[in-house]
Amino acid sequence: MKGYKNRKLLNRFFLWIISSSSFLIFTPLALIFFYLLINGIDSLSINFFTNLPRPAGEVGGGMLHAILGTVYLVTLSAFFAIPSGLFAGVLLSEFGESRLAKLIRFIIELLNGTPSIVTGIFVYSIIVKTTKTFSAYSGAIALAIVILPTIVKTVEEILKLIPDDIRHAGLGLGIPRWKVITHIILWGSRRNLLPGILLALARSSGETAPLIFTAFGSMYLSFSLNAPMASLPVEIYNYAISPYKDWHQLAWTGSLVLILLVFLLNVSSKVIISGS
Repeated sequence: MKGYKNRKLLNRFFLWIISSSSFLIFTPLALIFFYLLINGIDSLSINFFTNLPRPAGEVGGGMLHAILGTVYLVTLSAFFAIPSGLFAGVLLSEFGESRLAKLIRFIIELLNGTPSIVTGIFVYSIIVKTTKTFSAYSGAIALAIVILPTIVKTVEEILKLIPDDIRHAGLGLGIPRWKVITHIILWGSRRNLLPGILLALARSSGETAPLIFTAFGSMYLSFSLNAPMASLPVEIYNYAISPYKDWHQLAWTGSLVLILLVFLLNVSSKVIISGS
């Protein structure tokens, strides 16, 4: 009985430690969200989502151009990052001992530790200075480089969870290895891969520094790949440092919308996991 009571006390102690740690982690997030909610709710209306910015000093306007620009840039970066991330993740998981896989793992680890502003400067030097113009596709490439390590690591770790018996069973039936990987391993892991990719895209939607050097920003609604494009993070920064009080209010509202967008992507990933 004494040993049983000691185990119960130890169990309660560690439950208390876990609960306290969860509370400490959740508290900063809750404080940030409610602070943005208090400061940004006043300008949150249909006009914010449907109107373009007004000239400096005029009251009103919205961030339609920045919202659509963020969605456009994140979607475009997904077209660059997801295929290459899947390919690299499969290579690391299925052919991890090859020289090419070791080289890719080294590169991914370097990219994972590289500040996003350095990525922005790199893309600026390679693309923007060469083409002599800021552009949407250079911003999308910068975002793709930022999220590529997250996608590669997600794919590699999830595919490693697949038992080797499944691979051997497919090969034992005479199925080519590339079909085993694509039709069995990848397709069977799709519900677990998608949340990790969504989390990577959620991270890219909040990046500011790479876009300042590449997509730059614009006060107009544009979908041209070769022209500067607005984004929520950059517009929030520009509005926050402006001398106009109304723009400061729009910056708070834009911050609230941005964190809600990230929250929506995170919730979507959790829903996908729970439904799998």
